[in-house]
Amino acid sequence: MKNIYFKVTGILFLCAAFTLTFTACENEPSLTDSQIDTSTPMLNELDVWLRDNFVEPYNIEIQYKWDINDTDVDRFLHPPFEANVRPLTEILKKVWIEPHNQLGGENFIKNIAPREFILAGGFNFNPGGNTITLGIAEQGARITLFNVDLLDFDSILYEEDIPNDFDVQFSIIGPLSTIHHEYGHILNQIEPYDPVFDIVNPNNYTSSWADRSNEEARELGYISAYASSQPSEDFVEMVAYMLTRSNTRWENLVNSIANPQAIASIREKERIIVDYYQEKFNINFYELQELSFQALLEI
Repeated sequence: MKNIYFKVTGILFLCAAFTLTFTACENEPSLTDSQIDTSTPMLNELDVWLRDNFVEPYNIEIQYKWDINDTDVDRFLHPPFEANVRPLTEILKKVWIEPHNQLGGENFIKNIAPREFILAGGFNFNPGGNTITLGIAEQGARITLFNVDLLDFDSILYEEDIPNDFDVQFSIIGPLSTIHHEYGHILNQIEPYDPVFDIVNPNNYTSSWADRSNEEARELGYISAYASSQPSEDFVEMVAYMLTRSNTRWENLVNSIANPQAIASIREKERIIVDYYQEKFNINFYELQELSFQALLEI
C-alpha cells in the first residue's frame, strides 16, 4: 500500500500546483503592447536596390550600416560611405556571382554562398605587425570586406605591373581577390579539396610568411607570400590569382618564375584546382576564369 500512497499523493500535489498556477495566471494583468519596435524600417534607394539584387535573388544580406559593437573595438573600423556601397556590390554581382551562375547553374550562388557581407570603410591593420586583414570568412556564413572607402573603382592593378604590391588594394583587384579567396574557403567547407594538394611542396610553409616577398615565395613554388603560410591558404590564393587574371596574364606570371621546380609545383596545384572544380561542381575552371576576366573588363 505504501507505493500506492506515494503515487496518489504525487497526483494530488500536481493537481494542487496546477490549481495555484492557474489561479496566479488569472490574477495577472493583461498584456500590453510590445516594447520592441516591430514596424517596417524605412528603406532608402540603396536599400531597395540591395534587396532587389542580393536579398531576394540570392538570400545575401549586404550590411553597410552597423555600430562599433559589431566589430573588434581595437581595430578602429567604421562603416563605409553609402556612395561606395553600390559600385562595389555591382562589381561583386557582375564579376563573381554571374560567372559562377552561368557555369554552375542559375542557383549556384544562391545555394552556396555567404548569407551576409559586412562592408567596412577603412583598412583592418593587425596590431603588432606589418600586415592587414583584407577579408574574413566566418563559418561560411559571413564575409567581411575592408577598405571600401579607399577604392578606385575604375582602376585595375596587378602586383606584377607596379613597384609597390600594396597599391593593388586600392584598385578593384583588391576586393575581388579577397572575394575569390574567401569564397574558395566556403567551397572547401562544402566539398574538401584533394589532400594531395597539401603535399605538392610542403617543406616551405611558414608562419613567418610576411617576411617573404611574393617574388621570393614564387621561387619556392607558392603563388604569393600568403600562400606559403599553410596549404588551405595556398589553395584559395591560387584560385584568387587565377580568377582575377586572364589565362594569358596567368601564364605570363607563372612563366616569369626562374626556378623550374617551383613552376612544376604551381602547375601541379593548378591541375588539382581545375579537377576540383570540374569533379565537385561541374564547372570548367578555365571557362570561369575567362568569364570572370571579361566581366572585369566590362564594368
